Amino acid sequence: MSSAIAAPRAAWADHAGCFIHHTFVVVEAELRKLIHDPMELLTRAVQPLLWLLVFGGVFARVRGIPTGAVGYREFLTPGILAQSGLFIAIFYGIAVIWERDLGVLQKYLVSPAPRSALVLGKAIAAGVRGLSQAILVYALALLIGVRLRTGWDTLLGVPLIIVLGSAVFATLSLIVACLVKTRERFMGVGQLLTMPLFFASNAIYPLGLMPGWLRVISAANPLTYQVDALRALMLPGVSATFGIGFDVAVQLAALAVLVVLASRLYPKVVL
Repeated sequence: MSSAIAAPRAAWADHAGCFIHHTFVVVEAELRKLIHDPMELLTRAVQPLLWLLVFGGVFARVRGIPTGAVGYREFLTPGILAQSGLFIAIFYGIAVIWERDLGVLQKYLVSPAPRSALVLGKAIAAGVRGLSQAILVYALALLIGVRLRTGWDTLLGVPLIIVLGSAVFATLSLIVACLVKTRERFMGVGQLLTMPLFFASNAIYPLGLMPGWLRVISAANPLTYQVDALRALMLPGVSATFGIGFDVAVQLAALAVLVVLASRLYPKVVL
């Protein structure tokens, strides 16, 4: 009886080990591209930095936006940190189209790696890209005098939230790439998605200022929960509106659903 139970467990453990191995092989391959082309991150960092310096500097003087015990620039910093990950992740899917045109994607698809491992590996790699860009935003925030928490929960939690949030939107980007299949269409859809996702969240203003219909949309937006968790982790005296555990659970659920969808669509990008 014990051997009959042990055999399925061993098979499951072996399958899980192979899945993890294939996932991180893809992560390694994707990060190697980043090492060879770091200018991509620097150029994509310009827009979030301008938001923090210009938009944050101007609206910090308005004092008409209720931000509780923190100033507007402090309130804005976690939102811009999440935005930096969103902006780099939402266009990540164009790499899939390039890989198809270069013949790299076909090699991935004939490999023994499960489609879900390919998708999850790319999502995690995009999360690390978002993390590397977020370091620039974080450094600027400290440089201009934004008060941020520096406890262990912040040092451990903030990178995890950034990677998770970026992975969610990178997987959404992969789905778009699988559906539209051309670079021109992808860029149009990516631009169409970016601003609604950003403005229909709590990144630059509190949920309480939104009209009812926009709050409904914001509740379905994973970026809202990413920003909520980041504010609680980064800002002294600020707690999460929904609870950090709930914020993480929503993002994990969104990532799981999107990975399943992307895994089913991934082979179709070559058709």
